Amino acid sequence: MRLLNSLDIAISMYSKIPVPTVDWNEKNMKYAMCFFPVVGVITGILQFGIGYALLEYTSCGKFFFAAVMSLIPVLVTGGIHLDGYADTIDAISSYGDREKKLQILKDPHTGAFAVIGLCVYFVAVLALWSEAESYMLPIAACMYPLSRSLSGISVVSFHPAKNSGLLRTFQDGAQKKRVRIVLIIWACICAGLMLYLGWQQGGAAVAGAAAVIAAALLVFAYYYWMSRKKFGGTTGDLAGYFLQMCELAMLAVIVFAGKII
Repeated sequence: MRLLNSLDIAISMYSKIPVPTVDWNEKNMKYAMCFFPVVGVITGILQFGIGYALLEYTSCGKFFFAAVMSLIPVLVTGGIHLDGYADTIDAISSYGDREKKLQILKDPHTGAFAVIGLCVYFVAVLALWSEAESYMLPIAACMYPLSRSLSGISVVSFHPAKNSGLLRTFQDGAQKKRVRIVLIIWACICAGLMLYLGWQQGGAAVAGAAAVIAAALLVFAYYYWMSRKKFGGTTGDLAGYFLQMCELAMLAVIVFAGKII
C-alpha cells in the first residue's frame, strides 16, 4: 500500500493524470521518485500508439502529426517541466551571479528570454517530429522514461542549490541510495530496450540507438556541469530544464540517425 501511495504522489506531481489523493508524509515520500519514470512510460505509450495510428491509418499530413506529437507530452505533464525550462532560460540569460539566478528561478513572472526559449523549443520539436517516420516511434517512446530516470537520479544525487523548494522536499523524504539504485535500473532497462529495438530493425540501427543513449548522457553531463557552475547545485527547475533538453537531443538524434543510417 505504501508503494502505491508513492506511485500516486509521483503521478499526481508530475502529470495531470487523475489518481487518488494521498498524504504527502515522510513514509509515502520515501520511494515516490522511484515511480517518476512511470509518467514517462505512459507518455511513451501514448506517443507510440497515437503517432503510429496517425501515420499508418489516417491520411493526415505531417504537420498535423508533428503538432499532435509535440503536444502529447505537454498534455500529460501539464507543462511542469517546461515551466522549469523557461525559468532556467531566464536565469541563464540574465548573466547575473548565482544568487541573482536563483532569485530569477523563484520569480513567478515569465521573462522575455523564457518566451523566446519556449518558441525556439517548440519550433525545434515540431520540425523534428515532422521528419519522423513510423519506424522511429518505438525508440522515441523509450526516451520519455529514460529522461525521467536520469532526472530522478540527479534529484537524489546532485548537490541542492538551496535548502528549500520542491526538489529539496523530495530529496529530504527519499531513501536516496535505494531510490538511486532503482532509477539506475530504470535507465538501464530503457537503454537496453533502445538497443534491442535498434537490433530488431537491423542494419546500423543499433548504432543509431547507441547514439541516442550517448546524447542523453552528454546532456546529463552538461546539466551536472552547468548546475554546479552557474547555480551551485540543482533545483527542481533545473531538473525540468534537463528533462526537456534531454528529450530534444534524443529526438534530434533519432530523426537524423534515421535519415542517415
